[in-house]
Amino acid sequence: MMWRNIASNALTLLIVALVVLGGAIAWGQRQYTDPGPLAEAVCLKVERGANFTRLSEQLEGLGAISHPSIFRMGVQYSGRTRDLKAGSFLLRPGVSMAEITDIVTGGGASTCGSEIVLRIGVGRVQLRVRELDPATERFVTRAEFSPGEGEVPPDYRRLRDEPGTRYRIAMAEGATVWQVVEGLRQAEFLSGEVESLPMEGMLAPDSYEVTAGADRGELVARMVAAQEAILAEAWANRAEGLPYETPLEALTMASIVEKETGLAEERALVASVFVNRLRRGMPLQTDPTVIYGITGGRSVLGRGLRQSELRAETPYNTYVIPGLPPTPIANPGRAAIEAALHPADSEYLFFVADGSGGHAFATTLEEHNRNVAAWRAIEAERERGN
Repeated sequence: MMWRNIASNALTLLIVALVVLGGAIAWGQRQYTDPGPLAEAVCLKVERGANFTRLSEQLEGLGAISHPSIFRMGVQYSGRTRDLKAGSFLLRPGVSMAEITDIVTGGGASTCGSEIVLRIGVGRVQLRVRELDPATERFVTRAEFSPGEGEVPPDYRRLRDEPGTRYRIAMAEGATVWQVVEGLRQAEFLSGEVESLPMEGMLAPDSYEVTAGADRGELVARMVAAQEAILAEAWANRAEGLPYETPLEALTMASIVEKETGLAEERALVASVFVNRLRRGMPLQTDPTVIYGITGGRSVLGRGLRQSELRAETPYNTYVIPGLPPTPIANPGRAAIEAALHPADSEYLFFVADGSGGHAFATTLEEHNRNVAAWRAIEAERERGN
């Protein structure tokens, strides 16, 4: 009888222990997966060589977790103890331990901290140092300068080789291939050379994240592949009856549209003017093509076109030659390519600046001449104001 009571009590204690253990495990799981105590967004910087023990203490100090031991056990249970990545990571308010684990063991790309951006525009290259404000999740510019001009800002020198610094190449629509490649040569954080220039127009304007030491030639290949994909998709879905025989001709038209207007709402209208002119056998008469024939895309002309240049018979002088020039004149963005392949349905044959940053469109020469006279009056008034 006594042994029966002992066995019964032992079984009861075992059940109670299992219940308590199960409750503790359930509690620990909830602590790991439920929203955490972080009240304000922070930028978590994980140094190279860090481990989860050190990270758990860092997270506790930031107020992101309340139980470092539970965090470490959760990471161990998930099998990610060897997957910690160095970098700077944005932690939003209420982030759970499980979410933090996913963030710091993911692809390793930083989502917070500082960023060095090389901005390649039309005739201008700039380096910009930016830092993400965790509260607003917006980048704040700390320094900006042109490579090779003046003193290098201390913030750039400090961040140049700092672990976790992100690097980005931002290429503007309308830049030429030569301008892009020359801009890449000014980025000291890149390596390698571009052995040969791609065909004009074949670099996709975009923002490209890179790593320190990335190869320039490989980056240009990425830009070409992106533009090829954009053009192929747009060509496959093009409107019917367009006066282009090849995707290259469409890309050439897109580059002209890109150089003629920076307004999104005008692109399809500008494309319609040139499409209507092609259909009627009229010369395109667009200044940007003439300018490209003069500069070769290697510089900004910086002055008005001369009458002799408008009369000169060159492959890019669309006042003289019929149809499109032989190649694109810049790298058009996706929107300009879409406009060239989906022009507006209009009867317009002319356009001229209207003084507001946009253009006045016309179907007849008489109407166009009135618009030109209005634009010249605006120019004259501006000159008198200067």
